[in-house]
Amino acid sequence: MTGADAPICSSKGCRRAATSAVVWRNPKLHAPERRKVWLACAEHRQPLSDFVSARGFLLEVIAVDALGPHDG
Repeated sequence: MTGADAPICSSKGCRRAATSAVVWRNPKLHAPERRKVWLACAEHRQPLSDFVSARGFLLEVIAVDALGPHDG
């Protein structure tokens, strides 16, 4: 994707193109099939995944292109 359709990093204030998806779920709030996604540029991939991992919410980190219909 390019232009207006390109995914943007979810990190606060970042407007770079996202290349990774940090997939997570809070089991106290979300059903087991729910997969929340934060998009990340190369610079913010690790900080975003560390944030959800520290809380025990991280499911996986994948390429943006690998996101499926149940992610979001």
